[in-house]
Amino acid sequence: MSLVIDTSIVVAALNSTDRDHELVRDWLLAQDEDLFTSPMAVAEMDHLVGTRGGIGAQRALWGDLESGVYTVRWWADGVTDMLDVVRDRSDIGLTDASLVALAARLRTRRIATLDHRHFRTLQTRDGQPFVLLPADAPNQSLTTPEGPLA
Repeated sequence: MSLVIDTSIVVAALNSTDRDHELVRDWLLAQDEDLFTSPMAVAEMDHLVGTRGGIGAQRALWGDLESGVYTVRWWADGVTDMLDVVRDRSDIGLTDASLVALAARLRTRRIATLDHRHFRTLQTRDGQPFVLLPADAPNQSLTTPEGPLA
């Protein structure tokens, strides 16, 4: 099965001071499926991981990318698909739109994210809500600025 990975998951996993670090790190390590992200998200990951976790965390991200922990996927109509999403929902920005477009391309509703403010309000092309992991996984407890999610 395919799982689309948002920046927030990678930042939490690689930043030991993040409040969800241990939970996200342990959840990611337990995954036995293909993890996909977009080049837009990789650029955002690089910036935020470096800013919040320092050069060590940034180098860990580079190593993960080099070893194939995350498959970076783009396609010929990727820009068009991303722009179609963001034109419908300009409040989410291009990076999140690229992940929604990637999920459609991979035919999955599963997105790993801590960004519930945006992704809880999004739907697939056929009107289905996304499954947001790890929060929607059984027995998970994550926090947000608004409080616990589970």
